[in-house]
Formats: sequence, structure tokens, C-alpha cells
Amino acid sequence: EDIKIIINETKKRDGFDPKNSALVIEGDSLFYALDDKNSKEFIEFSCLFNTVICCRVTPAQKKSVVDLVKKYKKAVTLAIGDGSNDVSMIKTAHIGVGISGQEGQQAVLASDFSIGQFRFLERLLLVHGRWSYYRISKFLRYYFYKNIAFTLTGLWFSFFSGFSAQIVYDHLFVTLYNTIFSIFPIVLIGIFDQDVSDETSIKNPKLYIQGQKCQLFNTKRLSIRVLHGLISSLVLILLPYATFIHGIDSNGKDISDLNFFGFTVTTILVIVVNLQVGLETSYWTIYNHLSLWGTFLLYFGFHYLYYNTILFKIFDSSLVGVADLAFKTPSFWLSIILSTTILVLPSIAIEFFRSSKLPILKEKIEKIELPKNYLLMKKLWNKRVSLVSKTSFRSVKSGYAFCHTEGFGKLIQNGIMVSRFDLLTTDRSLNNTI
Repeated sequence: EDIKIIINETKKRDGFDPKNSALVIEGDSLFYALDDKNSKEFIEFSCLFNTVICCRVTPAQKKSVVDLVKKYKKAVTLAIGDGSNDVSMIKTAHIGVGISGQEGQQAVLASDFSIGQFRFLERLLLVHGRWSYYRISKFLRYYFYKNIAFTLTGLWFSFFSGFSAQIVYDHLFVTLYNTIFSIFPIVLIGIFDQDVSDETSIKNPKLYIQGQKCQLFNTKRLSIRVLHGLISSLVLILLPYATFIHGIDSNGKDISDLNFFGFTVTTILVIVVNLQVGLETSYWTIYNHLSLWGTFLLYFGFHYLYYNTILFKIFDSSLVGVADLAFKTPSFWLSIILSTTILVLPSIAIEFFRSSKLPILKEKIEKIELPKNYLLMKKLWNKRVSLVSKTSFRSVKSGYAFCHTEGFGKLIQNGIMVSRFDLLTTDRSLNNTI
């Protein structure tokens, strides 16, 4: 009851501004604040302040404070310490960070991450922590999209096959889709991708709010990806069907067989989902280019060899000769171009409209810093060019051995280059004198 009275009196004080104040509580007072009767009021009151300092507390009290925050605030907690008395607190928190110092390695061994000094926590959170959340969120969103498009395409085909359990894909493609034909570009996004540089992340701590508010991976974002995959699957099955339903090849034969249709659908699927990765990539490296374009080459090369007549005796594939026929058929390429355009261009247009009309915090910061970076690079470039020009000018006019005795034509003393004509004239005059 005393704690409740103190809290109420503090709130009623004139000029009480918790946002510009800090709450300091010692271990003796914290003992009563952590009691079940007072814990909820204490945590609500503490959260009014930007900073709460609990000093002279026991390891058990440190653990209890973390438990209290996890219980009432439903927040992701982080605990950092450098000694054995911090081990229980580090283990209780969702994320434990240990500092390797003079108090031993107990905190480091009990932690999830280890740093050398406390100041490294800034980079761990604002740079590596934020990048990790950004990459994982993008990876998961795309993974849902590509597998929904892959799965629902087979579902829609069931309506055409009379639910006879006939699949539109080749059996080998089902195995290789998630292991080879759509995995490498998105894995590299999960490893290398970054929306802003590390310097920008540290200069703008507000970017960290994206992770705290789950702005990059939530129900809304996931629903959009599910809808995107649903629309993609419909286009993947309906547009090739409309293209081939009454199509014939150059010999006048019908091309609307199951094998040809299935190969066309799988080709469009691989192209679209990998191009979508390209649109999602914010930080391009040589590895991203190799994985993206290499996936396309691998897909076409593999199917050309796998469906080749020469290898028919080895693999005994029912799709033998389909790749050769598809590559020679204009309708095959037409369906690929139309489907890819229909599925990729809207994504580009929507992203362009969103970034123009509804920019997020990261894009606002980029617009502010881009002119600054441009001016800085321009200044450095001009400085470098001026240094190069001065060096070149000085090298042309410089003579050698400035301490040498005076020579002819004022060449050595003044360090001025003389033309070949002047040198020849000087030599002739000397010969005449002699």
C-alpha cells in the first residue's frame, strides 16, 4: 500500500515529467516493489520513464525484474552483464549478451552473444540486429509466396484433370524446386541483403523501431504475400492454358498435351519467382548476380539435357523431347513473356507508387542523405582531381638535380623544360663558338 501511495503522490506532483526523468530504486525498496501485490503497479509506473536504474540488487532481484517485464509488457527482453551475478538475469531474458572482462567468463558462457566492451552493444543492436531482422523477414515473406504459388498451381490444375491425382509438374521438378531452382537467390538475400549502410543505421536509431513494432513481418504483410501467391498461381495455370488450348506447332500437330503444358508452367514459375527475388534485393553483390542468372541457366540447361533423346535410355523420362519442341515453338515464348509481364510489372508499379506517395522512414532518410552523400563524393572527387592535376603539372615543369651547377639554356637552374628546338639552337651556337 505504501508503494501505491508513493506512486500516486509522485504522479500528482507539479512539473512531473517522466519522459525527462529517471527512476532510481535500491535493492531494499525493490524487494517490496516486486511483491505480487505491488508488482503490476510498479512495472506500469516504471514504464512511464525513459530510464529505470535498479542499484545494489541481488542476482535474484535482477532475474525477477526481467520476469516482471516479460509477464506484464509482453516484450522481447535483452539482458547484458559481465559477471557471475548476472548469469541468472542473462538466462531469463529472451536475448542474453555477455561481456568478456575481468570478472571471468561465466556471463559469456551463459549468453547468446558475446562482446568485448559495452560500447559494442550499439552496433550489435542497431546494425547486426536490425539487418538480421530485415533479412529474416524478407526471406520468410518470399518463401511463403513462392511455395503458395507452387502449391496452388497444382490445386487449380485438379479442376482440369477431374481431381484424378494427376500433377501438372514433372516428379523430378517437385524435388528440385525448393532445393535448386528457387533457393540460391533468396538464401543470399538472407545472408548479404541490407536496406541501408551500417553508418546510416547508427546515425538513425529510429530505424530500429521497425523491429520493435514488427513492421516487416506481421499478419498484414503475410496476407499480402498469400494474396500475391494466389494471383500468381491463377495466372500460371490459366494463361498457358488459354495459349495452348487450340494451339498447333509448325507441322500442324496439336501442342496442347500434358507434358508440354507442364513444362511451360514450370518454366514460367521459375522465371517469375526468381525475378521477384531480384525485385526484393536491395544490396546487389556479384554473388547475387551469379545466383540469379545462374539459376536460369541451370534450369534451362538441366531440362534440355534431362529431356534429351540421348539420355532417354538412362533416365527413362516421359518428357523426352519436350524441351526441344518447346524451344522451337513461338507459343511457348509468348506465354512466358505474357505471364512474366503480367506478374512482374504490377509489383514494380505498386512499389514505385508506394515509395513515391507513402514512403517509409528508411526511404525518407535516404532522400535526406542522398544529396549529402552526393555532395561529399563530389567534393572528394574534385579534391582528388585537383591533386592529380597539380602533380601532373609539377612533374612536367620540374627539372632534375636542382643543386647541380648552372647549365645551358637555363634548364637546370630554373627547372624549366626547354623545347627540342631551343636545345638544338643552343648546341649549334656552342659549336660555332668553339
